[in-house]
Amino acid sequence: MSTLKEILIPDIGDIEQAEVIEILVAPEDRVTAEEPLITLESDKATMEIPSPHTGVIRELKVTVGDKVTQGDLILILEVADELGAPATETSTSSLSAPEQAETVPVTPDTALPSRQIEAAAESTPLPGEKALSPPPVPPKSTDENTSKPHASPAVRRISRELGVDLTQVTGSGPKGRILKGDVQLFVKGAMAKAEEIPSHDLVLPKMPAVDYTKFGEIKIRPLPRIKTLSGTNLHRNWLTIPHVTQFDEADITDLEAFCKAQTKDSSQQSFKLTLLAFLMKATVVALKKYPHFNASLDPGGKNLVIKKYFHIGFAVDTNAGLVVPVVRNADCKGLFDLARELSELGTKAREKRLTPADMQGGSFTISSLGGIGGTAFTPIVNAPEVAILGVSRAAMKPVYSDGEFVPRLILPFSLSYDHRVIDGADGVRFTRYLSNMLSDIRNLSL
Repeated sequence: MSTLKEILIPDIGDIEQAEVIEILVAPEDRVTAEEPLITLESDKATMEIPSPHTGVIRELKVTVGDKVTQGDLILILEVADELGAPATETSTSSLSAPEQAETVPVTPDTALPSRQIEAAAESTPLPGEKALSPPPVPPKSTDENTSKPHASPAVRRISRELGVDLTQVTGSGPKGRILKGDVQLFVKGAMAKAEEIPSHDLVLPKMPAVDYTKFGEIKIRPLPRIKTLSGTNLHRNWLTIPHVTQFDEADITDLEAFCKAQTKDSSQQSFKLTLLAFLMKATVVALKKYPHFNASLDPGGKNLVIKKYFHIGFAVDTNAGLVVPVVRNADCKGLFDLARELSELGTKAREKRLTPADMQGGSFTISSLGGIGGTAFTPIVNAPEVAILGVSRAAMKPVYSDGEFVPRLILPFSLSYDHRVIDGADGVRFTRYLSNMLSDIRNLSL
């Protein structure tokens, strides 16, 4: 006999609503009691919801991106009497060899304190581990259809912060699940190999710990979660991408006049036609002429993946930090369509209503600080993209023309790019072409 059971979101404390960010099972999967089913994320924490029973998944009732709360239906689980006993008590005759492995309990993941992350590579050997003989690094699978490593969000977070590629790590948990100890073993193995690296290779010293209370009163304020997550990516991008920044400017006097003339029409449609819409339109035209700016390097660094779609990200300043929503298929949209979507996505970002899909798939990014000020800056390339446009505040300047100086509105901008893909000459060609597009908006219609 078997019974179909509805698996609901259990008590998740004082969290009113959480987002489903990962589904760890699929229909027809067999799960054991306490095996994670889905991963939830809220403003306060990331947690896994375990299965209360052993059984077979018959139907999923949630998808990634859904917002759920206590009592919401997750899935339908078929529970049979012979499957209901703990895995350690199941008859070995009814299990295949992989299923006879010892079950390791998994608890909901929480953020690992930084001192533990720093000590991960120095932790004491786990049971059964030879202290002086770390396991060899397994070769990376060449099967293109290999699924992503099975690991919890906390383990993935640790791996990102330690720079560990989880596809290289062998999991010791149930069904090959990668545990924190597996990442620690991998790090120790890598450190053992690092001792053989010549001394002239790059070694970054650790930042010294400072007791600031010796100098006066202090206040501890945790970084917003967005800044904590983006900080890791920015640090990685700055260290691993050879950045070059090209500075240029465009005469946008006529563009600004045209934009103001259209203000009435756009304001009647509950959005404002801004310079950013023109920038995005001109950028797409430039990317079509120079397609290797709309590309990514493959993981091996030997092939360039040129994208035939134009999904343009734009940086939005929010109270919680910088986020980058993406306007998809920007090449297929007119100025008013772009302005409307920029306004909608900007509002969603400031109200913390962006979904993961709103921030994925970008092929090029624009970071505009013109509304705040400044004359120039060096934006960091948003990997895996290979270039990013930074825009500063336009200012009136005297320009010599036909024997006299005339006032013109000049827009300064900068282009940071990956020098492995783009050389200096192409960087200048791109900025000059973009400047011409902005200086004469009639070019945008060609």
